[in-house]
Amino acid sequence: MANVKVVFATITGNNEDVADIIAEALENKGITVDVEEISQVDAFDLEEFDGVIVCPYTYDEGALPDEGMDFYEDLADVDLSGKVYGVAGSGDTFYGEYFCTAVDDFGAQLAKAGATKGAENVKINLAPDSDEDIEILENFAGEFAAKLEEN
Repeated sequence: MANVKVVFATITGNNEDVADIIAEALENKGITVDVEEISQVDAFDLEEFDGVIVCPYTYDEGALPDEGMDFYEDLADVDLSGKVYGVAGSGDTFYGEYFCTAVDDFGAQLAKAGATKGAENVKINLAPDSDEDIEILENFAGEFAAKLEEN
């Protein structure tokens, strides 16, 4: 059975909700999921998992979550070859061009670490509380699970 680490960073609780929706969808597909807040995760421990999903917020004008900087920087030294990654996060479209840029930044960093993209990045405006948002996140989890099985 595949095992996936889901890591989130949140101020408002929105990205914890994003992580929980994705985790539940993966568990419904028989995947073992471990969800944890980003400051509690050692990037080197990701080597023990078949896949990783990061759910970050973007602070202000494109800044990564402060509590996730060590994790982000350590990804540069982790070998995630053979692993599958995905990134989904919530943000606020009020910030225009900076909306959810941390999602793309984490995606690029995970790719540099050698992981294979499991699903297209997902960016949710504010809380993932609409049926449409939940469906988008469940579809993301479905694509990720399919890639994980393929890998």
